[in-house]
Amino acid sequence: MSAFPGQHPEPPANLDQRDLPIRRERGPWFRFHRIRRSPIVFGTTGGGRFDGPTHEYGVLYLGADAHAAFVETFGRRTGITAVSWAELVERRLVRMEPTRPLALVDLTGPSLARLGADARLFAGEHAIAQRWSRAFWEHSVRPDGLCYPARHDPSRLCAALYDRASDAVDLVALGGLTEGANALLLSDILDAYGFDVVGDSIW
Repeated sequence: MSAFPGQHPEPPANLDQRDLPIRRERGPWFRFHRIRRSPIVFGTTGGGRFDGPTHEYGVLYLGADAHAAFVETFGRRTGITAVSWAELVERRLVRMEPTRPLALVDLTGPSLARLGADARLFAGEHAIAQRWSRAFWEHSVRPDGLCYPARHDPSRLCAALYDRASDAVDLVALGGLTEGANALLLSDILDAYGFDVVGDSIW
């Protein structure tokens, strides 16, 4: 007998005929990017949770605050509560301020049950989450993306933004967490998640 609850269900066949729970979000949103790459990357690799399963569209991943962006970027390896100074130096924090309200499918609270989904959608297998993402992307309301709880800190929100919303992206550079101006922010984040920084620092 298979263990309960098992694998998350597939998206319902009639999803396009259902009213999607949509939340209108002004932001701001945050993300860390590698210094050698553009801060705006609508990824099509298929490696992200809500990527297009056959690369139909790109997805930009964001956190509702710097804490969410940090834990989803540096805390992906569950149980590893250390980040190297070199990793922090390699990335910069940006704030994304939408130029218009974003229409995001709400994957929080009671909306999950209304959709026939549960928390495994944002914390379980990527393959099924990607098929749900494609079903949302194909929906006639053409949402800008999804809003969901961070896997490593469900008290904080994340967004997966479809590339159809690229016209709404406007970024403000906030620098790296290793810069003196962000010292208090880094300290607060490390304390919140019990993370240590390993390796040599310049502070």
